[in-house]
Amino acid sequence: MSETFTVKAEAREKVGKGAARHLRRNGMIPAVIYGDKQDPLPIAIPYKETFLALHAGGFMTHVATIEVNGQKISVLPKDYQLEPVRDFLMHVDFLRVSEKTRVTVNIPVHFENEEASPGLKRGGVINVVRHEVEVHAPASAIPEYFTLDLTGLEIGDSIHASALTLPKNVEVTITDRDFTIATIAAPAALRSEDDEATEVEADAVEATEVSEDGSGEDK
Repeated sequence: MSETFTVKAEAREKVGKGAARHLRRNGMIPAVIYGDKQDPLPIAIPYKETFLALHAGGFMTHVATIEVNGQKISVLPKDYQLEPVRDFLMHVDFLRVSEKTRVTVNIPVHFENEEASPGLKRGGVINVVRHEVEVHAPASAIPEYFTLDLTGLEIGDSIHASALTLPKNVEVTITDRDFTIATIAAPAALRSEDDEATEVEADAVEATEVSEDGSGEDK
């Protein structure tokens, strides 16, 4: 299993807001390891190391190793909380995993070959409907990201889930439809011109209808 980081943790005997504040004042943050049909394990982990790992990318899709009480536990970060004003990391939840564990994760979507898209060359823009795609995957083989090719796409074209290259044993969670991931949208100026043209056409049709039925003449 690929790993983002290994961190030495301390078991927590005290829980609650007061204990959490004490940890944070001392450069640690509260966390919990759960899953695998075992009791939740409250731990404290170093703030700086965890914060850097969080912002290094791939935090939620890479398996990490937690060393606590002489054990090495493979975990996958499942949730974290940030203080809303200062963006301060407050708490992390970890899920125990093994080689046999399957997990549900959101995988980022990247786009390539923008220069080979005629629609983008004409001024179109990528309208991303889903920045991430939710999948079921083995914990030992979580995709880093999905790459979608924009070659040949025109304005109005869409990219659907069927364009994804899924690794072995990885499945999207939405199976009842070929959902849209992105579209090549017209630039704002072109959309405005189209709207104006539609309005002019509608006015012309209305004028013709009035002339034909005579409703615009005096009687």
